[in-house]
Amino acid sequence: MRVMVFVKATPESEADVMPGSDLLEAMGKYNEELVDAGIMQSGGGLKPSSQAKRVAFDGMARTVIDGPFAETKELVAGYAIWEVRDMDEAVAWVKRSPDPMFGESVIEIRPIFEMSDFAETMTPEAEAVHNRVRDKEEGR
Repeated sequence: MRVMVFVKATPESEADVMPGSDLLEAMGKYNEELVDAGIMQSGGGLKPSSQAKRVAFDGMARTVIDGPFAETKELVAGYAIWEVRDMDEAVAWVKRSPDPMFGESVIEIRPIFEMSDFAETMTPEAEAVHNRVRDKEEGR
């Protein structure tokens, strides 16, 4: 099962307060454990929303919205893609994480849809397109 792990933003991360060397080292060691265990496939930290843009869709219309975005509790400051047996394993790994922020912080774990989740509505044509995309991603 693949999951995306989100480190939620805080007022400090949105203010571009950088972590100290102790936290950088602790997170590096933790991420190394995840990679060595075959759990972590990719991940990284995100710059503050003041450097971000959103594109809002309304039918054929597209509107670009410049950051920063007001609701810090709804923002993401970091992410990782993990391959785990189940949600319990993902939770166990998150509990081992150093606190990724200054003080209180939240890490959210969300399952990623797999092609099998769409079995009832997937046509052979749509499956072929998605398989081509996957093959191209893996061939990079």
